[in-house]
Amino acid sequence: MKCNQCQSDDIKVIESRDVAEGQAIRRRRMCLGCGHRFTTYERLERPQLIIVKNDGTRELFNRTKLLAGLYRACEKTTVTTLQLEKAVDTIEHELYACGEQEVRSTRIGELVMDQLARLNEVAYVRFASVYRRFKDIASFERELNNVRQGKHIVEVSE
Repeated sequence: MKCNQCQSDDIKVIESRDVAEGQAIRRRRMCLGCGHRFTTYERLERPQLIIVKNDGTRELFNRTKLLAGLYRACEKTTVTTLQLEKAVDTIEHELYACGEQEVRSTRIGELVMDQLARLNEVAYVRFASVYRRFKDIASFERELNNVRQGKHIVEVSE
């Protein structure tokens, strides 16, 4: 590893800590050449997961893209970054646990809705309105009634 400031490879680890419930290690490092401090994360490298979109195209699973979508849904809510990271961890774990190399995007959408329903009703309805593509007010109202009754519909269509 090289310092991203001076490119020296004389780096010292000054602190290590488990994060993401033991799924990663956070390391604080310091360059002995210029004194710059930076953080790195180590995660278990898993086989690449392919997402099959509705139109049949395929793309690599992108944790950052998933997290960005959750951030958008949770804008101006009380949901914290830590809660979103844990939600993404849970979704990612479930995707890899299924044992398939290819996963339909609809499966990810339903897992996201399940996590958002647990975190924040407003974020859930925001995401659901885009994901389910409500065609009229009646379908939106049905979803709101489900939230009010404490139930959300998770339909996993494979």
